[in-house]
Amino acid sequence: MIDKIIKVAIAVIGALLGAFTGVLLSQNNFFQFSSFQNVLVVIGISLVFGIIFFLLSTKIKNIVLGIVGSFERELLKFSMMDIIWGAVGLIVGFIIAFLISQPFMDFKYVGTIVAILSYFIFGYLGIKIAIRKKDDFVWPQINFKKSFANKRQDKNAKEGIISPKILDTSVIIDGRIADICKTGFIEGTLVIPEFVLKELRHIADSSDSLKRNRGRRGLDILNILQKDDYVDVLIETKDYGDNIEVDVKLLKLAKELGGKVLTNDFNLNKVAEFQGVEVLNINELANAVKPVVLPGEEMVVMVVKDGKESGQGLAYLDDGTMIVVEGGKKRIGDSVAVTVTSVLQTAAGRMIFAKLKNAINKAV
Repeated sequence: MIDKIIKVAIAVIGALLGAFTGVLLSQNNFFQFSSFQNVLVVIGISLVFGIIFFLLSTKIKNIVLGIVGSFERELLKFSMMDIIWGAVGLIVGFIIAFLISQPFMDFKYVGTIVAILSYFIFGYLGIKIAIRKKDDFVWPQINFKKSFANKRQDKNAKEGIISPKILDTSVIIDGRIADICKTGFIEGTLVIPEFVLKELRHIADSSDSLKRNRGRRGLDILNILQKDDYVDVLIETKDYGDNIEVDVKLLKLAKELGGKVLTNDFNLNKVAEFQGVEVLNINELANAVKPVVLPGEEMVVMVVKDGKESGQGLAYLDDGTMIVVEGGKKRIGDSVAVTVTSVLQTAAGRMIFAKLKNAINKAV
């Protein structure tokens, strides 16, 4: 029913457009007919346009919906304040264009061309300048966003309030953030963007069982965080369109909120560092709190498997740090006393090289 109404409406618009075209041609003496004949010609053109628009109504509707959809996607990329300031700039630009074009209106064609160009140019400039220079306005009645942000920053600086922490998908799925929050080391508000929730739901609904389990684990972690009394959790509804990657959205949101991104994504960490956004990397925290061992220290470890090189055995500390034991291949499955010979810090974590204590004593 709605499609039929739309088709009729498009046909009516086409008929009106045809009637306007016929009247315009008639007034310019394009037809050398009597008045009655001109009316018939106008009606004929109107009917032709109406029929053409009716036949093309489906394509016209799709084109219009595509244009509206594109316009909506572009509009979603801007904040509400940008839209408001853009509208103000457009109005100011039109006022300037009106004042400039008035002296030329006495000239029939030149005035029309100047008016069209003026409205287009100054309307565009008004929008661009208003959006780019919105932070430079000092009117307290209008620029309430800037004044509020400045007051909030001053208040935070005086009271020592910590900036919000914005969680990405990887750190939620990882799960360690919940344990860290319980310790009280994470201060401030945890911000969960709605586009991150959307990505988690998409992963949880995946046909791949591994991805599905990871997504559901992430949702469980969010439920734990919301019930945690040690942290405040805030759901941020702002989005920047479906065509922008989640990592880019996170960095934009962090800049706008003046917050830090919580992640364990190495690539996101590098991009954020390049763009000047502060990042708290869970993996870096884990490496930082690992026990410090120095060459010469002794420890007791269990050799669990053989290493890459001949005669090597591998053992692990409770935090997952790998220990390469020289000559430990023969002692797989045994708890042995070892002496640390060197410590290697890599991007993947810390590696400890050690030798069997008995082997060192024999060598001495």
